[in-house]
Amino acid sequence: MKWGGESRAICKYLLMIEARPLIVRLRNFVGDTVLSIPALRLLESHGYRLELVGKGWARSLLEAEGWAVHVRPVGLRDRVRQLRDLRARFEAEEAGFQKRSNALLFPYAFSAALDARLGGLRAQGHAGDGRTWLLERGLPRRDGRHTLVEYWELACDFLGVQAEPPKDIGMRVTDAQREQAQALLAAQGVQPGRFVLICPFANGRVEFLDRSWPAFPDFVQRLKAAGVPVVIVPGPAEVLGAKDLYPSALRLDGVVLGVYSALLQQAGVVVANDTGPAHMAAAVGARLLSIWGPVDAARWAPWGSTVTLMRRGPGAWSSVDEVMAAVREALSEASPAALPQALP
Repeated sequence: MKWGGESRAICKYLLMIEARPLIVRLRNFVGDTVLSIPALRLLESHGYRLELVGKGWARSLLEAEGWAVHVRPVGLRDRVRQLRDLRARFEAEEAGFQKRSNALLFPYAFSAALDARLGGLRAQGHAGDGRTWLLERGLPRRDGRHTLVEYWELACDFLGVQAEPPKDIGMRVTDAQREQAQALLAAQGVQPGRFVLICPFANGRVEFLDRSWPAFPDFVQRLKAAGVPVVIVPGPAEVLGAKDLYPSALRLDGVVLGVYSALLQQAGVVVANDTGPAHMAAAVGARLLSIWGPVDAARWAPWGSTVTLMRRGPGAWSSVDEVMAAVREALSEASPAALPQALP
């Protein structure tokens, strides 16, 4: 018997009824949240129903995973009230909720541990930053780890298991998100697999900083001259920069992260700086050219088998010619018949 998406959802719902609730505090950044997905799935596979606390955008980003996301308030008093309300709700649901570790903190910050303590939770998280005394148990934070591995090991330590992290994240998108992405592309006259999606900003800024490839505007002009459609999906703080720096790109404003993930998945190739959408692209299996300059990629590079790191060495950027050649190769694999003849 074949199981469709609806059948899997029903099965997951039935399993969740029996699962123990676990409050999980997400980090405040898109890339970190994406890199924590394998760890979250590991927790779920060991009988926990995840009750995530994080930024509002996490709801759209993680919608296809089916996890509850409680939007974290800004003020300390409201944050503590939220956690106390969640604690009371889960105590009423499970008699042993307060007799076990019932929260896991991905952030390293002192404030995350303080919130959990004031909220009456029995939380675990990484030791350090002077916060261990606030935790039920401080877990080791090991040196020399990629961030995804660090989060994975945090979940393993919480569970008391040993396991290897997956080679690919495999972040899901919903059918509705995929349909919305296709409609946005169709409105621009762009076909899936036949465009380059660029992520030229880093940290929500438009200035050329160390993490932003200085040659991005020239690169986009070269693509335009070669007849390659270029799509850009700016965040709220990036719209003006997108208008000024990339006027020839097809701009899609106001796109929520779940639909953005679907757009990344349908691109012929994604070219990105060290930024959250690069991690999203890798997570959904998009062909990704991840451009790095002075920053060390060992800890923060996008994770997955479809990622190509474009880097000459510490402090050196790839040239436009090098990236153009990589784009041509990626597009030829995605859609050989649609490859523009003018693309060098």
